[in-house]
Amino acid sequence: MTLPLEGLSAVVTGAGRGLGRAEALELARLGAAVVVNDYGQPGRDGSGAASAGPAELVAGEIRAAGGKALAHSGDIADFARAGELVRLAVTEFGKLDILVNNAGILRDRMVFSMAEDEWDSVIRVHLKGHFNTTRFAAAHWRERSKAAGAAVYGRIVNTSSEAFLAGSAGQPNYAAAKGGIVGLTTSTALALAKYGVTANAICPRARTRMTEDVFAGFERPDEGLDPLAPEHVAPLVGYLASPAAAKVNGQLLVVHGGMVAIVERPRVRATFDSKQDTFTYDELDALLTPHYAGRPPGETFAAAEVLGLRRA
Repeated sequence: MTLPLEGLSAVVTGAGRGLGRAEALELARLGAAVVVNDYGQPGRDGSGAASAGPAELVAGEIRAAGGKALAHSGDIADFARAGELVRLAVTEFGKLDILVNNAGILRDRMVFSMAEDEWDSVIRVHLKGHFNTTRFAAAHWRERSKAAGAAVYGRIVNTSSEAFLAGSAGQPNYAAAKGGIVGLTTSTALALAKYGVTANAICPRARTRMTEDVFAGFERPDEGLDPLAPEHVAPLVGYLASPAAAKVNGQLLVVHGGMVAIVERPRVRATFDSKQDTFTYDELDALLTPHYAGRPPGETFAAAEVLGLRRA
């Protein structure tokens, strides 16, 4: 039986642990040759010495199971190292077909006390890291398409978060980066469609070292697979990377424990027209103030409500 991703090659960033590891293993299980990327720093805030160990371990797991895998321990937030990562896949496997961007760090702080470096470092790893790999993969696919005079096979799966959808009070840097990733994804989807490439983003809910605080109190079940296990997210990534998802492009999907939700693009809730050449302050006050009367400021929701979870 032919596997869905047989003959294809993939790069997965941040694949030494957690979600990225589960995604790399799933792509390999479905037949892809995988370059496992992880910078290998032990701290979820990007602290500690870089190490090739985490990427090597996952690549070893894939090879032990009969798959093809290479390890790469470069920092994908570095433009040159991201280019090196894409070239490694092309050199070793002949081409790149799938890019899964997952690498990230956390440096949480309320906006009124966040340091410049705490902002810059999170934007750098999440948003710039996604751009860097996407830029080199996109150039590879465009060149191949022009040389062939036809569309090629290309899939991008980016990692956003519901933190950008619902807000996250102590994560202004993370929420901004994840919102930026959605914008990058939809722009990339439009730009690369003519070359045969799709780009989609997921908002995963998973219990990893990155989310240990978010899911504190949501206990693992005594029996069965944890609803927040990364293994619930990986199959969607495998699907989006496959030929079956050729018509799925520029989409945002929430995924966790046996559930996938397609997020609709923002819609206009209400429209107000001026009865004059332009609005006056008084007219806006008369129209907008009653509209928002009685609503909570910003209509934000508690994290448990957004995630649809209940604390144990």
